[in-house]
Amino acid sequence: MIEIKNHDFSIGQIANSGQCFRINRLGAGNIWQVAALGKVLKIQQTSEFTHTFHCSSEDYRNIWENYFDLRGDYGEIKKSILKFNDLYLNGAVKYGFGLRILRQDVWEVAVSFIISQRNNIPRIKNTIEKLCAPHGGLFPSPQALVKYTEESLRSIGLGYRAKYLAELAKAADSGKFDIEHLRTLGYEEAIKYVKRFNGIGEKVANCIALYGLHKLGAFPVDTWMRRIIDGQYNGKFDIERFPGYAGVVQQYMFFYQRSLKR
Repeated sequence: MIEIKNHDFSIGQIANSGQCFRINRLGAGNIWQVAALGKVLKIQQTSEFTHTFHCSSEDYRNIWENYFDLRGDYGEIKKSILKFNDLYLNGAVKYGFGLRILRQDVWEVAVSFIISQRNNIPRIKNTIEKLCAPHGGLFPSPQALVKYTEESLRSIGLGYRAKYLAELAKAADSGKFDIEHLRTLGYEEAIKYVKRFNGIGEKVANCIALYGLHKLGAFPVDTWMRRIIDGQYNGKFDIERFPGYAGVVQQYMFFYQRSLKR
């Protein structure tokens, strides 16, 4: 077990931030299960800023420290945001103090956010669990997913998105959707590359860039973000104020707004 104390990390906030759909609370306690990168991890929150990772020190160093971006200095990012004295952003940053941008598997992000289109989080999570169940709970690779027919994908609740996933799996299996090549691209080139594939528009492309490629300048805009921008900023939000970390700002805003709504 590894215990960490970090004032900029909260597994509960990350689990409810909308960037990942496979972090689930176990029962009524402060224990969370994370399924990612072919591994399953349990994290227990023992105090407001202290968490215990139930894994070996080797797995923590080689997998989870990087996955949760625990080497990133989010304290400095917060200071950079707060200096603008933006009342809404100040509230968002203070409320979502423990958010971080996960370094997720690119393939899982692409599939998950295609599923997320015009969907709500409980249904997204349920569909993804059905997709993972035949594979021992692990996320299916392109080679596994390509074996599904469009009809079988529809049967687990994917609806019109089944066609997009079937096509993307074939493209990934054949090398047309080349994830290793995608990793080498800059932000704008990566956005153009993924938007060539059906089912990937501007919002999903930016989710892939932010959550899969860890391009922190990416700024996904969905219905929630559009409401914030229209309601708080008269329809215009200048992301140029936040060079290289606009995606972190987006995460604070998204989490804060959904929490206020609840």
